[in-house]
Amino acid sequence: MLSSRPARVGAIVVTVAALLSGASTLPASAASPSSVTHATTKPTVVLVHGAWADSSSWNAVIRRLIHDGYPVTTFATPLQSLSGDSSSLRDLLASISGPVVLVGHSYGGAVITDAAAGSSQVKALVYLDAFAPDEGEPAIALAGPDSALNLPGVLSPVPLGAPTPTTELFVDQKAFVKYFANDLPRWRGQVLAATQRPVTFAALTEPSTAPAWKTIPSWYEIGTIDKVLPPAVQRSMANRAGAHISTVRSGHLPMVSAPKAVTSLIEQAARS
Repeated sequence: MLSSRPARVGAIVVTVAALLSGASTLPASAASPSSVTHATTKPTVVLVHGAWADSSSWNAVIRRLIHDGYPVTTFATPLQSLSGDSSSLRDLLASISGPVVLVGHSYGGAVITDAAAGSSQVKALVYLDAFAPDEGEPAIALAGPDSALNLPGVLSPVPLGAPTPTTELFVDQKAFVKYFANDLPRWRGQVLAATQRPVTFAALTEPSTAPAWKTIPSWYEIGTIDKVLPPAVQRSMANRAGAHISTVRSGHLPMVSAPKAVTSLIEQAARS
């Protein structure tokens, strides 16, 4: 069963909180969406990356979707707060004409869950090794005790100052290669570790609002060798959402290591 209250954020929050001492933070980095659009009757696919990533992680999937005639837009997730990130995504959706398939990876799953609530434009939600919180649940509370995020030294908090004190979290680069990129060539994992974008502690611990998956059909792809969001945790969230479930032998970054399978699932949702 999944925990349902922020109070039960578990060992991850305890571990991170123990590392924080008088944290303060840098200004929120601006994030702007990039897009590729085409005149087509197919729905627009909006790709939402998660924490410690950027939109380039979707490159192999984007190429396949464009080849198959889908208009594609990526959302550069600000990674500052769940409510703020979701609001920015809603602004992007408002700029798109026609139906949308909304795809979220990892923390991006929490963002699409909030942003699409009450939307008549979003026709399908696709979760890739992603958080699918219910109302009141912070994303990090769902990772479970077996997540690599619980291990000592994996997360590194950086307190930053003006204008609003907060704390950004980085993943130790060696831990990134070992746990996030465990099914990728070592050099590729090292590049992704070096180019990671931090997420705020606040974003991972902010409770979710009413979830879009209660009213919008969803698809969920489980990475069977994911060490960050264990497969059993993914399956529990997918079952709760009533999602169409598929599996792929991948770690936490299936859009990088298994783009063909990811594209296939997105197109399946789009055809629905």
